[in-house]
Amino acid sequence: MPLFRKPSPDVIQKFLAAQAQLDFSYTAVGTTATTPPPGFVVDHTRAKLGEGERVFLAAKAALTRWEHFRLGWVEAGPSDTPIQTGSCVAVVARVMGFWWLNACRIVYLVNETDSVARFGFAYGTLPGHAESGEERFMVEWNRASDAVWYDILAFSRPNHPLARLGYPLTRKTQRRFARDSVRAMQRATH
Repeated sequence: MPLFRKPSPDVIQKFLAAQAQLDFSYTAVGTTATTPPPGFVVDHTRAKLGEGERVFLAAKAALTRWEHFRLGWVEAGPSDTPIQTGSCVAVVARVMGFWWLNACRIVYLVNETDSVARFGFAYGTLPGHAESGEERFMVEWNRASDAVWYDILAFSRPNHPLARLGYPLTRKTQRRFARDSVRAMQRATH
């Protein structure tokens, strides 16, 4: 939903309360855990955050605090939204002078402690989102190599008429988000 002003916490809460009653805006719910469906654009971003358990624990903590969305031009709200299946969160973004208020619901969690430890979650779009699709945010620590990675996997297609009309800008914004989110996670872990 495009707005001329940044939405207040009260506006965000009312928006989320209404969106929480609705179904996802796509049918392939949960498929960032397996294979994204046909008919969507797939984006995959992976960046090394560092090495060792300390970096992995810092990255996990950053995800739970939504730091990967503290980008200046994008934020998740409310910022204390718990990382649990079913939680709804608003993604507020400023693009081309407009504020976009988007609704998502957490679809699943990842919490594995094997030889490659993984932590993260995926959320899916609700009808009040400019896009339709799903995005997974995950950190992983390969205990053998000691490397810690931040991984974003998303599939999407335009949902709002303005997102379809300005699709080249939509794609540019998606790439910018991935790049800036990696930088936010690098800051949070160093």
